[in-house]
Parts: sequence; C-alpha cells; structure tokens
Amino acid sequence: MAEHHTAEARVFLHIGEPKTGTTFIQQVMWGNRAELAAEGVVLPGHHPQDHFRASQDLRDIEKLATDPAGPWTGEWEILASQARQAGKTAVISHELFCAADAGQAARAVASLQPAEVHVVLTVRDMATLLPAEWQETVKHRNARGWEDWLGDVIDRESPDDDRRKWWFWRVHDTMAILRVWAGHVPAERIHVIPTPSRGSSSGLLWERFAALLGIDPSGADLSRSRPNASLGMAEIEFLRRLNQALPGRDVVPDWFYMWNVKEAVAHRALADRPRGGRLILPADRDAWAKEQSETLIAGLRESGYHIAGDLDDLRPPQVTEPVTSPSDQPAEAMLDAAVQAAAALVVNQYQREYPAARPRQGHGRGLAGRIESAAAASPRLKRAVREFSSRYPAVRRLRVMVWRAMEKTRTRGR
Repeated sequence: MAEHHTAEARVFLHIGEPKTGTTFIQQVMWGNRAELAAEGVVLPGHHPQDHFRASQDLRDIEKLATDPAGPWTGEWEILASQARQAGKTAVISHELFCAADAGQAARAVASLQPAEVHVVLTVRDMATLLPAEWQETVKHRNARGWEDWLGDVIDRESPDDDRRKWWFWRVHDTMAILRVWAGHVPAERIHVIPTPSRGSSSGLLWERFAALLGIDPSGADLSRSRPNASLGMAEIEFLRRLNQALPGRDVVPDWFYMWNVKEAVAHRALADRPRGGRLILPADRDAWAKEQSETLIAGLRESGYHIAGDLDDLRPPQVTEPVTSPSDQPAEAMLDAAVQAAAALVVNQYQREYPAARPRQGHGRGLAGRIESAAAASPRLKRAVREFSSRYPAVRRLRVMVWRAMEKTRTRGR
C-alpha cells in the first residue's frame, strides 16, 4: 500500500530524559488519545508499550530467549511507518530513545522522513533528578545504597571524558545527547522542555508540551494520567534490601523482576502508601549540583535549540527539610512495607494464574478501542503476531495497514 504524506506532516520524537515527567506526558496523551486525534495529533501503535518495544529495537537491545513477551525485531520499522502515515502530526514518546548513539539516531530520523522530524527532550534540575534516579535504579533491582551510588555518579563517572559510557550519564548528559540528534535534525527543530520547578502547577509541563504540538492543552483531561510516584524512605529501603537478598539474573531474569517486583510491589503496592520523608541530596553535594545546573543552563542558552519553558527551572530548589538517609529507617516501618509487598505478590500471582480475575482496562471508546481491548486480552495472539512480524516484512506491512484502518475508524466513530 502506498504511503500518504502531506506537506505539513510532522513527527515529534520525544526521547526523554528519564525521570523528567515523561510518564506524566505519556499518560496524558494515551489517556486522551481520541481527543488528540480530533486535534490532528496521532499516537502510532496501540499501546505505550509499542513505543518501548520500538526503542529497544532501534537501539539493538538483545532480548532474552526466556522473556515471554515476544520479539521486538521490526517494531521500530512498524512504528515509524505508522508515524509517516499519521497525517498532520504524530508523536512517538519513550525516555530510552535518548540512549541512542549517533548511528541509531541517524536511522531513526531517516526512517521518519519525508515527514518533518522534531526532537523533544525534557530535562530536570540535578538536585531533584539524582534522588529520583537512584529510586528508579532500585526499582530496577539495584542494591547499592544511596550514598555509595551518589559517589559513583558524581566522583567516579562525572569527570570521565566519555561519561556517556556510564548509564546515568548516557541518559542524562543533556548536551551530549542533544549533539547526537543535532547531527540529523536542525537546531530549530530540537525542543528542550525544562521540567517545572517544585511547587509549580501540575499541568504546566503538559502545557509546555502541548504548545509544541500546536494544540490547546485544556482539551486534555489530566485526571486520566497516573503519576509515576516516588516511594517513601522506608519503602525504598525495603526494596533495596529485597534486591540484596534476591539471587542473580541467571536465576531471576530482569523481565520477571519487572513484572513481579517493579510493577506489582513498587508501583501497585508501595507507591500507594503514605510517604514518610523525602529523599534529598546531601548538603555536601549541593555545590556540585549547582555547578552542573549553571553549566547546563549556559550551554542551552548558547545552543540555538528551542527552549520551551524557563531555564531557571533547572536551578536546584531551596531545601528547608532535614536531610535523612534511607538506611536510617526504623525496622518497624520497613516491616510494614514488607507485609504489604508480600500481599501484593500473592494477588499478582493469583491474577497471573487466573487471568479472568484481572481488573479490566479499556483501551478507548468506539470500535477501535474494543478491537484493541480484545487483542490486549490475548497474550498468545500478541506473541504470535510479534513472532511473525520479526520474521516477515510482509507481516509488518500488514500491521501498518491494520493500524491505519483502525485510526480511520477511531477518528470517524468517537
């Protein structure tokens, strides 16, 4: 089937950074998908996981043979083809795209053309970014303590001439990330959105993002988004100690950990608990964080990139709370968190064994939404489709044709 393009077709590739409000933006967009489509803004794929899978494929990430989710070979090709056919504006969003190297960025931009490609990067002040990132590493089975991890990132990795070889800097060396993409996209089409400072309106980040798309931000219902909530001090310390006790990846692979610990325990059980305390950068790290922020602000001002927001938001906020360490949490608080985590694991295992007991989640209104819901309810069907897609380009082209037909149904039958 021939692809259809219009002169004004644009694709916004939101590449990260992690822990800069990306989950919030993604939840707003997917929760208001039909409303965005009415404004001419289309999300390729059927689910946010399609964007994650495409990011894995683009970056040539090897998939474990034991992972039951199905292969992701060819998923970037499918998503890019859908984006090219979206019409006026398409948005691809996942925070791991910022880990791409120069060759992968070149492939991404080339495969989205002839659409006008825009790159969007959300950034955050270093003082609040570091606590959020350490918590995220713990959710990904890191067992290193807060202070030890900070020492690695700041003292050992930061001064390295090639610091992007370390994971934190691969996804948070803002100017280096932007240089990778600036080799393939003009500076005026690279948009940097500072994450609003603590205490700002909860919708300000969405307003900045929506302005790039040229749509009215008030048309989206922000209550449909779920926050990517941080954990309390006792909860994150319990999770870190659980990671210490777990056997290695050869016994418990990462995909199993993500399903059963990150999602069931951290996101569903512990994130809903009342938070006790807030993780704050130690006082002896303040000067370094401020220096990093001023260097970044100066670099962005001189870069020629479009700044969608206030660069002052990248300065560390004033801290008035006492600084405490997660390792100082009382055993009773961690025991309480552990009991709730154990209960969550029981529920998760029951729902895995008996899928009919799982809470039903809709995928939108109308015929297209019902088709997506039916497909999402059949893991075997999804795996079979992905297996065939990974092997046969014709199947990938067929998936693009089906998606295009469903998008027409979505816009007609809301």
